[in-house]
Amino acid sequence: MLSLIPSAPRSLAAPLDPRAPVLGRLGGLEVRLARTRAEIRAAQELRYHVFYEEMSAKPSPLQKMTRRDADGFDRFCDHLLVFDRARAGEGTAQIVGTYRLLRQATKGRSPGFYTAGEFEIDRLVARHAGLRFLELGRSCVLPEYRGKRTVELLWQGIWAYVLEHRIDVLFGCASLAGTDLSKLSDALALLRDSAPAPDEWRVRAVTGRRSTLPPGTVCADPKRALGTLPPLLKGYLRIGGYVGEDAVVDHQFGTTDVLVVLPVSRINPRYVSHYGADASRFAA
Repeated sequence: MLSLIPSAPRSLAAPLDPRAPVLGRLGGLEVRLARTRAEIRAAQELRYHVFYEEMSAKPSPLQKMTRRDADGFDRFCDHLLVFDRARAGEGTAQIVGTYRLLRQATKGRSPGFYTAGEFEIDRLVARHAGLRFLELGRSCVLPEYRGKRTVELLWQGIWAYVLEHRIDVLFGCASLAGTDLSKLSDALALLRDSAPAPDEWRVRAVTGRRSTLPPGTVCADPKRALGTLPPLLKGYLRIGGYVGEDAVVDHQFGTTDVLVVLPVSRINPRYVSHYGADASRFAA
């Protein structure tokens, strides 16, 4: 199937800044935060390529004209980028993966958390007023880079960021492909039963967007259902994330979203050891 996916736009290549701190490196791949508007634009173009060209989300007229997935949250966020230094010309590198990070400390100057359009995030934050929250979103990777190394570097970058800013709680939406809940009932029932959030971390979807499974719905084939979950969501579950009980249908992206909440104190110690308590495992 990879051969049927359009090749990445050439504009995803960005100039290399030798002053930019590298958060991790594996072979020819490295992860760091965007430092320039050009790098943020390249991340937006990568998102458009994956979300709208590959996955057939519905762009707005402006997005279609600019061929960028951009919104009002971008300028308040940090943008984590994975580069392939070997894939572009001299002095440049290809951006092959990205993650958008919105800290609670900057949220006060922003329109709020993106996730709050689907879930009652403000109630969660108010319930844990002394903790620092970080929203993760807009993650995407070029098809040919969707392997362990790229995912490892993205998590390396997130872990370094968590330590740098003393983050206490990670959260964000994870998406299941499709908008027909009857076809997603096994996956949703599996998530409900395997990673339920306790009361202190439970978050409902906003009124008017809330979808729930009918009472008594059970997962008929847990093994098959697990296999249908996107790698990102399975990664959250392995690390120790909670999944909310509600789902929200996103018709623009053709997905059904669930909320994942991950208190840093709950992260499986095996993964802390893997990346290093000081995020030094893949440090450059």
